[in-house]
Amino acid sequence: MIAGLQDRLYKRVVRIAALDVGDARIGVAVCDELGLTTRGIGVVRRRGGLRDLDAVAQLLAPYTPDLVVVGLPLNMDGTEGLQAAKARRFAERLAAHTGLAVEMWDERLSTVEAHAILRETGVRPRGRRGVVDQVAAAGILRSYLEGRR
Repeated sequence: MIAGLQDRLYKRVVRIAALDVGDARIGVAVCDELGLTTRGIGVVRRRGGLRDLDAVAQLLAPYTPDLVVVGLPLNMDGTEGLQAAKARRFAERLAAHTGLAVEMWDERLSTVEAHAILRETGVRPRGRRGVVDQVAAAGILRSYLEGRR
């Protein structure tokens, strides 16, 4: 009985990461152990194949995530297009390569929102290219965490 009560009171801590997968770059973000805050941790410049998978795995390794959320770029009408298919393929390859659980999450307008955040915080357009993908990944992760509550 006590063990069951403890299980309900103290949920297992799960570290979650998120990816904003694009053709040129992959933005990476993580949340804290309680799922309260998110932050971008870097950008992987795409080189293709195993190099991309290894680079993402290496960036995530110090954070030991239990789950990786990959942004699913749906069309505005909710259908999946070419970019969504690419994101799904990458997610499948990442799961096989790392052994991590991977989930897809609707990321419509995440990059647009990331640009708006950077503009509002005074980051000049020239400086946005290097961080917009990780800001978008953090936005995807925030949305995922809010959707789970």
